[in-house]
Amino acid sequence: MQDAGVIGIGQNATQGEINDGWARLQWMLQGWERKRWLVYVLKTYLITSTGALFYTVGDGGNFNLGANSVRPEKIERAFLRQLTQSQPNQIDYPLEILQSMEDYSSIALKSLSSFPTSVFYEASWPLGKAYFWPVPQASIYGPALVVREQLPNRFASLATAFTLPFEYYRAIVKNLALEFRAKYQIPSYPGDMLVGQAKDSLNVLRPANAQIARLRTNVGTRGNYNIFSDRYY
Repeated sequence: MQDAGVIGIGQNATQGEINDGWARLQWMLQGWERKRWLVYVLKTYLITSTGALFYTVGDGGNFNLGANSVRPEKIERAFLRQLTQSQPNQIDYPLEILQSMEDYSSIALKSLSSFPTSVFYEASWPLGKAYFWPVPQASIYGPALVVREQLPNRFASLATAFTLPFEYYRAIVKNLALEFRAKYQIPSYPGDMLVGQAKDSLNVLRPANAQIARLRTNVGTRGNYNIFSDRYY
């Protein structure tokens, strides 16, 4: 709040102002985790197939992302691990991600049980749903989803402790100060360094978090290449 110019040195924020900052900090981090370049790592969650038509994703779901987590808005990648008859070297098969309900709805026999080739993620609330197709047989396969790591963004109180890579803290302070500027209608002025500092702090995060997958193309006579599943057919 001092960086924003809301209070001065030696002044104390009111409880109402503190509560406003507490809420805005959570809103800001919740928005950040929807941007790939502001999330520092992707995590893989793998379960054992049960023969179900779909699996829930989120806090307490089949794909349990942890306490106080929320369902991701999308999945980054997905694969299927063969658990049986492949020891000790278990094989992972990339899956094509169906990008819309319209694509999944066009499947004629959704309950077909066989070797899966694709997955559709439904971003329902509060738990998402992952539909693997064909439906993986129980206990034989391990469906896996790759999603963005969730930033700590739900704090029970002002005393809640959290940890992030060190480069995040300056970005949090400077960008939260801009959130306060907007609330209290404090404009920028000639020589104002806050806007530049906030932008620079985010630019520190973006290249640090950038991970660009290798481009693969159809080479040789192996057939047609599917860029969504990373497989030839």
